[in-house]
Amino acid sequence: MSNISTDEFEKLLENSYTYKLNVADVVKGVVVKKDKEGFLVDIGAKTEAYLPNREIVNHHSQNVDDIVKLWDEKEFYVMKDEEDDEVALLSLKKLSCAQAWQKLSDLKSSNETVVARVISSVKGGLIAEVEGLRGFIPSSQLRAGSGSEVQPEQELDVKILEADPKRNKLILSQRQVYTQQREMVADEVISKLSVDQVIEGEVVRIADFGAFIDIDGIDGLLPISEISWERIKHPSDVIALGQKLQVKIIRIDEELKRISLSLKKMGANPWEEIANKFSEGDIIKGTVNKITSFGAFINIFPGVEALLPSSEIADGHVNVNSMFNLGDEIEVLIKKFTPQEHRIGLSIRDIKKDA
Repeated sequence: MSNISTDEFEKLLENSYTYKLNVADVVKGVVVKKDKEGFLVDIGAKTEAYLPNREIVNHHSQNVDDIVKLWDEKEFYVMKDEEDDEVALLSLKKLSCAQAWQKLSDLKSSNETVVARVISSVKGGLIAEVEGLRGFIPSSQLRAGSGSEVQPEQELDVKILEADPKRNKLILSQRQVYTQQREMVADEVISKLSVDQVIEGEVVRIADFGAFIDIDGIDGLLPISEISWERIKHPSDVIALGQKLQVKIIRIDEELKRISLSLKKMGANPWEEIANKFSEGDIIKGTVNKITSFGAFINIFPGVEALLPSSEIADGHVNVNSMFNLGDEIEVLIKKFTPQEHRIGLSIRDIKKDA
């Protein structure tokens, strides 16, 4: 074996403890000492690196001693490299974050479904956590377009639309999961359904325009116009989230895989009931149900509204709002009666003429 001089040996020894650390490197190290503010970690450099407590946990509820123990061997993220007399700074939190971003990027590429925990509802959608990272679920990417029924801590199956660590942007979609599941079962479910069939479903979402009813795993639309024969201001006036309903299928679109439902058609059609009950020229009593600039809608039978035009209230111009209040009971004459077209015209002026 060749002889090595003392100077050469010292140089080799120094080089063996010297390697270049770069910010964002991931290095292996052993935890060798603990102090009040953090831990010293042997990463094979000339000096031991430092792991501050603030770079260990993401939440105050977590205990650093449960995560880091003496003589643990772990991987660490380099926050700051060695400079003169300053030691390198390490982070477990940033390593976990970087690994989470990479995992989410891989899951996005493979189009896999992940579980997100809802943190809060905000304008335009939901804030949710996946793999320790906060993401956003836009309202348009929720199952039926709104998160008003979702509660904090609730878990949702989502797809990853965007995972950009540089912009700290994580966009999630619950709707894509639902759409994928729906497509898998829609054909089978729809093949067993037919128009006029009565089925039971659960109300899974309520909107201004109607309600969505879960029918064996796919949503059918119950429009507000099909909820009741009577005028209602909002679907929630009649039905509630989670309620089980017997509904009738009124339309099936096999190509678009859509089902239209009716609740009001589960009962008798009031327009058919009044066909032989009233006739033109009858003077009856009704209740003011709605007031507009062109007249008033009068409820003359449960589920049946008739129009009293402003021109049929009195001769000349009339201010309908000043003449009636909602709920007023008034006497009217049936001037036009075509129940098969769901149209009835009323008059007060003609009553006065005949009097």
